[in-house]
Amino acid sequence: MKLTPEQRIELHGFNNLTKSLSFNMYDICYTKTKEEREAYIEYIDEQYNAERLTYILKTVSDIIGAHVLNVAQQDYVPQGASVTVLVSEGPVVEVPTESFDESPGPLPDSVVMQLDKSHITVHTYPEYHPDEGISTFRADIDVSTCGEISPLKALNFLIHSFDTDIMTIDYRVRGFTRDKDGQKLYIDHDISSIQNYIPEEVKEEFDMIDVNIYQAHTFHTKCKIRDFDLNNYLFGYTKDKLTDQEEKEITERLQTEMDEIFYGKNIL
Repeated sequence: MKLTPEQRIELHGFNNLTKSLSFNMYDICYTKTKEEREAYIEYIDEQYNAERLTYILKTVSDIIGAHVLNVAQQDYVPQGASVTVLVSEGPVVEVPTESFDESPGPLPDSVVMQLDKSHITVHTYPEYHPDEGISTFRADIDVSTCGEISPLKALNFLIHSFDTDIMTIDYRVRGFTRDKDGQKLYIDHDISSIQNYIPEEVKEEFDMIDVNIYQAHTFHTKCKIRDFDLNNYLFGYTKDKLTDQEEKEITERLQTEMDEIFYGKNIL
């Protein structure tokens, strides 16, 4: 369904398609002692508290041209935070031509998208392994829209909003709308891969795997950071403080943890 803006399908009424983007990111860290683990969790809670997450979601709303109706936010004890934003159609009058292109969306220096009715949510999950010295921070963000605009246009900004080692991204189109003759339409834009919405400079940093079910309008992309530097995974010190054996063991633990999350299975 290759369409230019001038060739947009005339609909019977409102575009009832629901497009959902699930963006999950993981940050991995090695924390040797209980004090280091607690300090890492405290750092994560400070960096990604409800106030900061609310700013990120409001910026997503700006990028897709949404009007924020309500914000519910919560910091949890002992750790973690959640934010839910309800949004409605924004002030943009015309659907921009960018919505028809498979390309990375904008960063928040301009508002170029239109949204009709939707919600945006984020939940964070800081946790640590009780024995192995591995701490993990996960953030799950869901952007659900109705109408012509795909929430994939917010993906570029979301990637730039987090320091991430692993990303899992899902995009689904559900429901149907009708053209003026009453014919059902189950998708209203071309898409071959979520990767087409990720900037080239980001793709160079990650190994990526696609699992797509085109007939079901379901797309899945997994990303793992390509270059491994142990100094980026030590909390409060650098690898020159380690013995060669410690460096080897910690590297193996971290890489195993990252591989297990990336492939979605335990590695013995």
